[in-house]
Amino acid sequence: MSSTIDRSAAQGSRNVWEMAQAQLDDVALLLELNPGIHAFLRSPKRVLTVSVPCEMDDRSYRVFEGYRVQHNMSRGPAKGGIRFHPDVTLDEVKALAMWMSWKCALVDIPFGGAKGGIICDPKNMSMRELEHMTRRYTSEISIIIGPERDIPAPDVYTTPQIMAWIMDTFSMMRGYSIPGVVTGKPIAIGGSLGRDKATARGCMFVIDEALRELGISADGARVAIQGFGNAGLHAAELMSVAGYKIVAVSDSRGGIANAKGIDVKKLIAHKSETGSVVGFSGGDAMSNKDVLECDCDVLIPAALEKVITAENAPRIKAKVVAEAANGPTLPEADSILFDRGIMVLPDILANAGGVTVSYFEWVQDLQENFWDEEEVNARLKRTMVRAFKATYEKAKQHKINMRRGAYVLAVGRVAEATMLRGVYP
Repeated sequence: MSSTIDRSAAQGSRNVWEMAQAQLDDVALLLELNPGIHAFLRSPKRVLTVSVPCEMDDRSYRVFEGYRVQHNMSRGPAKGGIRFHPDVTLDEVKALAMWMSWKCALVDIPFGGAKGGIICDPKNMSMRELEHMTRRYTSEISIIIGPERDIPAPDVYTTPQIMAWIMDTFSMMRGYSIPGVVTGKPIAIGGSLGRDKATARGCMFVIDEALRELGISADGARVAIQGFGNAGLHAAELMSVAGYKIVAVSDSRGGIANAKGIDVKKLIAHKSETGSVVGFSGGDAMSNKDVLECDCDVLIPAALEKVITAENAPRIKAKVVAEAANGPTLPEADSILFDRGIMVLPDILANAGGVTVSYFEWVQDLQENFWDEEEVNARLKRTMVRAFKATYEKAKQHKINMRRGAYVLAVGRVAEATMLRGVYP
């Protein structure tokens, strides 16, 4: 590729893969990246598309389409989740694989980036159908996965049980148990303690550091959380115990707010009973959208993509925005928040606790030596604090926002590894 990259992707409408490439192009300019290495990083190393035939409960057969993409493996085996969703596309999987390369590099764990997916609607499938589909998909991608090659993990609508089926299928094909082929497994078959809350705990650790840099006490700091799934629920739980005050929470049906603080234990019980935070007696009703703009010190978007836009960014009141979700802030909103002095902790940093503890699980599986939860959490804290400090220093050095600082650091590490290894032959 010539030194002039085709930037048509940076103009007009872009799909998610073009957006991911445009982000890389932006950082390549800051890094003055070698044009050849830039071209190398712009494309995935390997793209596998598979047909996944499955016998349904009515004895009919359906053929699903599945993908596994490995973006870059210069720093180690590929790592990334598998999602089951009707809207999965190959471009989405390619983008997510690229982002996993940057996320693993940012927290400095020895993995490259990968992602997988099947176009399906798991909500309308029985457990038997999901198992059949998962096992057949595993057999189809088994030619490129393995504990030394590519280690899948849970993602959208995939669970520890689905990881157990993947691990069992791969192990049966090899003739012995290979727990290290996946992470996010149940504890009983080689999963790691602390994995279920790792994303939320890692997010809290970087928020702690951000507030410290801004001179804000975490004790009593007001937190608003959009999204009350795994990351959002556990973030509320952990942060309330740590002394933060949770003042607003929402899920897909709506939200609730209480300036004096929400009783998180009671809210979790209410959510378990009713399926939503809506109707909780310990707060006033608030729309999902208004949670983003409520009066708080820390805002945690933990649900949807593209929720902070140029339209609502001027009304964000938080001093720190921590992206527990992937891609909640649009680029134009990033600029507005930066100009207003609001620190955005980007998704590849703020939600990297999950892949970090996945790495710990893989290490424990390979060593056949398992750690207690206290050790897992202590190692996670060291990793997240180190990643925050490196990102913060890089952002200050270049006088850029935290997202660009994180990308400069992560892409630089992957580029360095790629250049050192060279191109075979």
